Amino acid sequence: MYSVTRVIHFCYGHRLLDYEGKCRHPHGHNGRIEITLLSDKLDGLGMVMDFEEIKHRVQRWVDETLDHRMLLCKRDPLAAVLRDMGEPVVLMKENPTAENIARMIYEHASQERLPVSSVRLWETANSYAEYGADRDPKRK
Repeated sequence: MYSVTRVIHFCYGHRLLDYEGKCRHPHGHNGRIEITLLSDKLDGLGMVMDFEEIKHRVQRWVDETLDHRMLLCKRDPLAAVLRDMGEPVVLMKENPTAENIARMIYEHASQERLPVSSVRLWETANSYAEYGADRDPKRK
């Protein structure tokens, strides 16, 4: 099995509802995404996929959709306030944890028909969450 991984950097803000720790307050992160694609065969050039193609299909979406945005749960009352102020907000069905953001990116890559194996989101230099097909109970 062959694999390639593209690293993508982006900045985002969030806060977690119903959470007792510091992350209940609005704050930001310099996120690092590692998106890994798998294939049992290589294309005619000897690649799983060209890194530039991954950049074009995933990084562009991250830049346009998530970068420098506030990611909030759709139940968060702060969402309406920020939108009224003209601030860029992304609403999620659930809390915008690193786990849920990684899943969102994975789902986008899957919709792009990429052979994505996993998405790892580094929220800090010491902490990451990962989501992948082998972790999805619906795919087993």
